[in-house]
Amino acid sequence: MTSGPAAAGIERLRRAGIEAVLLDIEGTTTPIAFVHEVLFPYSRARLAAWFEARWPADPQLREIVGALQREDNDLQADAPIDVVVARLIDAIDRDRKSPALKMVQGLIWEEGYRSGELRSLVYDDVPPALRRWASGGIAAGIYSSGSVLAQKLLFANSNAGDLTPWLRWHFDTAVGAKIEAGSYRRIADALRLDPAAVLFVSDVTRELEAARDVGMKTVLCVRPPGVPPASTVPVVQTFDEIDRLSLATSSAG
Repeated sequence: MTSGPAAAGIERLRRAGIEAVLLDIEGTTTPIAFVHEVLFPYSRARLAAWFEARWPADPQLREIVGALQREDNDLQADAPIDVVVARLIDAIDRDRKSPALKMVQGLIWEEGYRSGELRSLVYDDVPPALRRWASGGIAAGIYSSGSVLAQKLLFANSNAGDLTPWLRWHFDTAVGAKIEAGSYRRIADALRLDPAAVLFVSDVTRELEAARDVGMKTVLCVRPPGVPPASTVPVVQTFDEIDRLSLATSSAG
């Protein structure tokens, strides 16, 4: 059980009607640099070899190619391996939210985490916040453009150890794009919660606006050395600050 200032913070969240905290990853729980300078280059460098080792019969590979064809009508069913790999590398370089790319990246990263080549980073304030919320009866989960597999791998293999016991659920873009209000409605429905009982924390204003449109409470996370902007929603630089906020006016209305 929480006590002292931690208990007071939990009570403040509860008075605001918060029953669940929904978290973005990049720039919120995890440095953007880790994703763009470690994870993306790791998968990019191994894409060709990963496909060559499985071409053409592996069921996972066929699923990825099928997803890529649904995204790209110009890609032929019998496209050679170098064309497929080139399309995926282009998606990495353009930071496209490609479901096919997310699938293969998760599988490549899984091998990297298993071998010990990869270890993910989370900000120091993230693990105690997850434990604090859980001990206070407030569930926490993730909504990221990265696949559910990639999310679970990141939090299971972090510099702070395995954090997955503190995360109740994971959502990716299978529920919809992060800048679309309907995605947040579907998440609230899946959690069986009124949207107003969910607090969404992200570093992307357009995502927060979409969440607010369905009634979720929102917090903008600006990690140092970023400068907190003037904002119509509460702004934090660490998760410790979340429990000290007044959230009564942060939802749509």
